[in-house]
Amino acid sequence: MPDATLAHLSDFVATRRGVEAWVEQPTSFNRASILLVAADGESTRRGLPSADVGYHFADDHAVPCYDAGVVPYPKRMREYSLNAKRAAND
Repeated sequence: MPDATLAHLSDFVATRRGVEAWVEQPTSFNRASILLVAADGESTRRGLPSADVGYHFADDHAVPCYDAGVVPYPKRMREYSLNAKRAAND
């Protein structure tokens, strides 16, 4: 994983509470990625060399981790994005 990606993800985990991870398997169009979602719904996504890298990252940072193809993304993430868009339009 590139140092900048690792630094970004590690900073997100260190500066937010209740972070959970969703590992997204590679497809023919996209490479593997990891989605981190904080307790308030703020999120960040980064591409990874492989899904295993995402699982190892979550394990190394003691973050609950889910397979995005099995466990749906949390509702709080959609609500956070919607509220951020509303605030930007005000």
